[in-house]
Amino acid sequence: MSKLPFELLLALRYLRPKRTFVSVITVISIVGVTLGVAVLIVVISVMSGFDRQMRDKILGFNAHLRVQEEAPMRDWEPLMRIVAADPEVKAVTPYVIGRVMVQTEPDQGNPLWETPYLRGIVPRLETNVTVLMSSVVEGTSDVSGKGLLVGIHLAERLGLRVGDHLAIYSPRDFQEWRESRKRGQEEMPLPKDYEVKGIFDVGYWEFNSEFIVCSLANAQDMYLLEDAVHGLLVMLHDPFRADKVRLRLHKALGDGAEIRTWAEDSSSLLGAVMVEKNLMIFILFFILIVAAFGIASVLITFVVQKTREVGMLKALGATNLQIMCVFFCQSVPIGLIGVSAGYLLGVLAVSYRNEFLHLLRRATGLELFPASIYNLYELPALVLPGDMIVICGGSLLICLLAGVLPAWNAGRLRPVEALRYE
Repeated sequence: MSKLPFELLLALRYLRPKRTFVSVITVISIVGVTLGVAVLIVVISVMSGFDRQMRDKILGFNAHLRVQEEAPMRDWEPLMRIVAADPEVKAVTPYVIGRVMVQTEPDQGNPLWETPYLRGIVPRLETNVTVLMSSVVEGTSDVSGKGLLVGIHLAERLGLRVGDHLAIYSPRDFQEWRESRKRGQEEMPLPKDYEVKGIFDVGYWEFNSEFIVCSLANAQDMYLLEDAVHGLLVMLHDPFRADKVRLRLHKALGDGAEIRTWAEDSSSLLGAVMVEKNLMIFILFFILIVAAFGIASVLITFVVQKTREVGMLKALGATNLQIMCVFFCQSVPIGLIGVSAGYLLGVLAVSYRNEFLHLLRRATGLELFPASIYNLYELPALVLPGDMIVICGGSLLICLLAGVLPAWNAGRLRPVEALRYE
């Protein structure tokens, strides 16, 4: 004799494969749940991967905190020592940043023009704050003298290689031109000539396409800063404690200092990713709701087919709750099988996502994941346990709820009405 409750035993018996229309609907329902769960896992894992990789790339080129003042920061060295004294601060470095106009100097053909961001750095300090110095893929990271580092995509657009020269028109040049015009002179000052010493790739399209890097002294000269800088970049041991560290640094530096966190500097981008992730969860759960209607239709069909059996069970003394359990228990294995299969299919699809994209690219010739739009070169993904619990738990709950109404209707059948035409 089986030790299982008769409700569960009967429910499992009804679910045994048979060559009937109900069995086909059961398989379709399981497939629907499987596909819904798999799609949810793939989409949410990709969105989580976007969020994580964007944070890593942004924090790799920028810092966790940025300290600046309304005017250029002149006494920056004492301020840097105050910031570095905080126990949660890992490293600090000064920076100068702004737009410049650059012109290539080709041996043949016409020169090309661009207006990238120029960033002035102190190499020995920059190494402790960002990944810039370790991301040079061609040449060296030497920015001494008139050395220059160029983002890999900017170098491709301008046709630059290591050893090429680049003319830079800085705010200092335009300021001198303006003053010369006031004196009645129309001559344009000659731009400074720089040599491309290295080409960097920090893994983020925007940074690779919009930045050139020189020494802090050269940047100060271009922006007429003398010994001043635009601010300080601060690296923390834990980037998620940036808000708490900022409060302490505000007290230490005074009201004149403005401190921005990495989350504030990238709030629109990272916020958009989180909103899209939450919206996708909400929208894609409707796929599972559609699959749940399939489960409900299976159970309704079962109730109609088993009306005589329900009447006999009631006549033998089965309670309404027991009859409900018989049909409700049928939704449990359907949900468990569908959710389990969907989880395995989703994880498998996430594991081979980039191979699938490369296959589609070769087959169709379309760039399905352009780096110029998404700032990333491959489709990222991150399977978070919390997301999996929400997806699998929510899916199973929807499947179980789909069996409530048919089971309740079965429990309300009266023996006389069920056996009236028998």
